[in-house]
Amino acid sequence: MSLSAALWAADPSPTPAESGTPRVPSLQDAQESATSAAGWVEENWSTWLAIGLRVLLILVIATVLRVLVRRAITKLVDRMSRTGQALEGGGLGGLLVNAERRRQRSMAIGSVLRSVASFLIMGTAALMVLGTFQINLAPLLASAGVAGVAIGFGARNLVTDFLSGVFMILEDQYGVGDTVDAGVATGEVIEVGLRVTKLRGADGEIWYVRNGEVKRIGNLSQGWATANVDVTVRSDEDLDRVKTVLSEVAERTSKEEPWNELLWSPVEVLGLDSVLLDSMVVRVSAKTMPGKSLTVERELRWRIKRAFDAHGIRIVGGATATEDAPASDPAAGVAAPSAYASSVSPQSMAASPLPGGNTAK
Repeated sequence: MSLSAALWAADPSPTPAESGTPRVPSLQDAQESATSAAGWVEENWSTWLAIGLRVLLILVIATVLRVLVRRAITKLVDRMSRTGQALEGGGLGGLLVNAERRRQRSMAIGSVLRSVASFLIMGTAALMVLGTFQINLAPLLASAGVAGVAIGFGARNLVTDFLSGVFMILEDQYGVGDTVDAGVATGEVIEVGLRVTKLRGADGEIWYVRNGEVKRIGNLSQGWATANVDVTVRSDEDLDRVKTVLSEVAERTSKEEPWNELLWSPVEVLGLDSVLLDSMVVRVSAKTMPGKSLTVERELRWRIKRAFDAHGIRIVGGATATEDAPASDPAAGVAAPSAYASSVSPQSMAASPLPGGNTAK
């Protein structure tokens, strides 16, 4: 018997005859109500106690499991950060690994994992608590499924950006300090988020690139870069002398600071890249630190030009082999003056009209 039924049984409704005057409950009525309530409690206390203990157990287990999982994720993130710091202690590792990039990546991964773990654990605990109270979860789950589908269709771009950002961070495609070509924009990465990546362009502008719009990524800061310099000389130059001068420039550059740190391989003279009728191209190449290829190329061009000037080697740029041809007469293309240009020439005097003549009759 429920508590409300026991109370109604202990306190019956007044008869029509007694409805006019309010009935004062007597001591016997109070005793009967208390007896009925005590009987209801005695009958159902074990059920409610079992439900309460079950709910408490579910909440305790969910809380402890959430704390343990979050602590494990935090330790994993700290281990990733310590691994990055250990790599920075080495020579090559210090150039390839950026501390800020490693820190942001670890924080982003930890935040995503902690949020997912908390959602799964607490969501499952809430459903188990509702099931303990014998609540039918089928309509709730069906409504949640329909709402999830509607939200997924309405915010599909946001979901796409979020998932793309998660996979970019997990796969370590790029990080803070990298120079990347994202297709829609090119620049240095200054912030990596789960939805938007910030790039700083060559002119100082900041690009906000949605992760879902990035179809390809060209990372110019991972591994090494290549510095290529094409030197165009006249076709009648001595190739052995040109190669000797280039080798001397390459050797000096590799030994001087700070270029010896920027160069990750010796500067090599690869040989003739192309031969034309009046010129030929010699290519010089070297592996450099990521993002420093343009700096090395400019320095090599500077040094090669000064060395060639010192050894009398001419650098040309296209069809310029007409320097030794005889100079043309600038007046050769001018026509001879006409005889009628002079007023005292016989032709001009014969063509002039008779002085003072009148042809009228």
